[in-house]
Amino acid sequence: MARRCDAKSAPGYPAHMSEIQLDNLPEVADAAQEAANGHFVYLIGHGERLAAIVPAEFARVLENLTPDQVNELIEELADSADVRKARVARANGEPVIPWEQAKAEADL
Repeated sequence: MARRCDAKSAPGYPAHMSEIQLDNLPEVADAAQEAANGHFVYLIGHGERLAAIVPAEFARVLENLTPDQVNELIEELADSADVRKARVARANGEPVIPWEQAKAEADL
């Protein structure tokens, strides 16, 4: 069902990539269509997220990164999300807590 690609059989593709034909997998085909529409679809096993079907553009960016680069990107995305939340909070009139106060409250 899944075909593992390696550098010898698929030039230009990373060794850690697999492909699945969707002909006989209607649920996976539906999930793939959702991903093509910009959604992330998680594959769940025993109540845990094991993997995800993501938009191809997203995968193309990630597939050539090293694991360290992926981890760095995830950290940068989390930091960016935190900054956006802080900006929204300020725009909504929430009080700004001075850094020294925040450190003291966190026992840093």
